[in-house]
Amino acid sequence: MSLQEATVVKNAGSHYLLSALPSWDVFPAVLRGKIRLKASEITNPIAVGDRVRYEWDSDGPDGMAVITEILPRRNYVIRRSTNLSRQAHIIAANVDRAYLIVSLLFPEVKLPFLDRILVTCELYGIPATIVLSKTDLYRDVAPEQIARFREIYEGAGYPVIETSVRTGEGIDEIRRACNGCVNLFSGESGVGKSSLIKALDPSLDPKIGEISLAHLQGKHTTSLYEMYPLASGGYVIDSPGIRGFGLVDVEKEEIARYFPEMLRVSEGCRFTPCTHTHEPGCAVKAALDAGEIAPERYNSYLGMLEEDKKFR
Repeated sequence: MSLQEATVVKNAGSHYLLSALPSWDVFPAVLRGKIRLKASEITNPIAVGDRVRYEWDSDGPDGMAVITEILPRRNYVIRRSTNLSRQAHIIAANVDRAYLIVSLLFPEVKLPFLDRILVTCELYGIPATIVLSKTDLYRDVAPEQIARFREIYEGAGYPVIETSVRTGEGIDEIRRACNGCVNLFSGESGVGKSSLIKALDPSLDPKIGEISLAHLQGKHTTSLYEMYPLASGGYVIDSPGIRGFGLVDVEKEEIARYFPEMLRVSEGCRFTPCTHTHEPGCAVKAALDAGEIAPERYNSYLGMLEEDKKFR
């Protein structure tokens, strides 16, 4: 039987669900073993969003589809686990836009974590939008924090959308932007990804968990990577809450290129290459001193340089 093509819409470990997008007619599939062996440093050889070729196994009891080839990826989001520093995990592939969900409070946002994801999106050419969730809970008590957050990231060039699933704020804006696209929703545990997806399309039922009050961190409720079709158009990939995000495929000397606000001024540096740490005549340091680059972002950059040394 001739090979056919489809998109991976769910990764359940050793089994997958496929659909020939844009139609939504899912069916199960398994992976041929030789493909698994090719990606020994990747914990998941196939990611949600991957385009694959498959054939039907006529010898199986239910005619199971067998994935025979992974088609070239247009882009992907990948992270390295701090516990498995030699191994990496692909979060999603062939993404049109990444929505990075953060909460200023409950749980408190970790800017270095967010900046690592943003660098990865820049590295693979994935447009990123930052979504501030649960703003109804803290707008009155933390207006200065919201303003500072927007100043940092809008100054770097990223759209920031304030949302609340309780009041509906920002939901229509995201729903319109998702139409016709494959959209990755990602962030730390407990920031409200699943609740946001359900607000976008109430017919969907991603798992929703409660915050662990002991640590103000979310309990992992989404254990599988899964794509959902939105009734309003487009698709959303829901990813498990992430707690560690190490960079992959980027050299220390290149990290600054993936901070847009640093890239804009780095041509003015006296030396090339410039690490933007100690060199005289550094345009990035001058922009930092002038308040044109946020110190929070610059500190994240320094942390990535140190992280690079650790992993090497």
